[in-house]
Amino acid sequence: MTAAEFVAQLDAENQAALRGLEPDATLTPEVHGPLNVPNLLKVALKNEIEATEIAARWLVTTDDVGVKLALARQVGDEAKHYRLIADRLGQLGIDAGAVDPLAGGYGPLFKYLDTLTTTAERVAAGQFTREAIAVVKNRQFIEFCERVGDKDTAALYRDTIEPDERYHHELGRRLLLRLAATSEAQQAATVAARRTLALAEELQKKALATAGIHHAPGC
Repeated sequence: MTAAEFVAQLDAENQAALRGLEPDATLTPEVHGPLNVPNLLKVALKNEIEATEIAARWLVTTDDVGVKLALARQVGDEAKHYRLIADRLGQLGIDAGAVDPLAGGYGPLFKYLDTLTTTAERVAAGQFTREAIAVVKNRQFIEFCERVGDKDTAALYRDTIEPDERYHHELGRRLLLRLAATSEAQQAATVAARRTLALAEELQKKALATAGIHHAPGC
């Protein structure tokens, strides 16, 4: 199939899977303490630092200038999100500087993404699929913040963080339209996207089963 047909098909498959992430759920089970905005923002710090680092690792190992520039944009955005979330935690009375988001090590999704070697599968898993997951999770988190009366955190995500994640997803779409031109690239991209979604689902189920955690923001 053509690259355009493939991207449309992969997007439809992703969106069908993402509908399964809509109920109370999360991608990350490492919330410590009560389920509240500050503790969920601590989870967000880990998501953002992992998103920053995986994009940076890929940036320096690709020769594709267009991909380099897209990843550079993402690195800057994810680092910006980390700083904004840290600032918000400070406003809520939490010293983000005392939080080590990687104290428990890298998560399973980061570890998987770090094994990917081709540009097509990296873009399919990272920008196209992971960022689509982030949009769903951020929307859930915004709704949670509004329900508990934290309009400032909701506004931070709604006005700044979520638009950036949508932009990253669209960057992934545009890149795939160029990169997924062969059956080999399409197959690799499909496998990577499906595995990313499967890991998200596994982490969601683990979070709900072990800690009852939901509404953690994505990245």
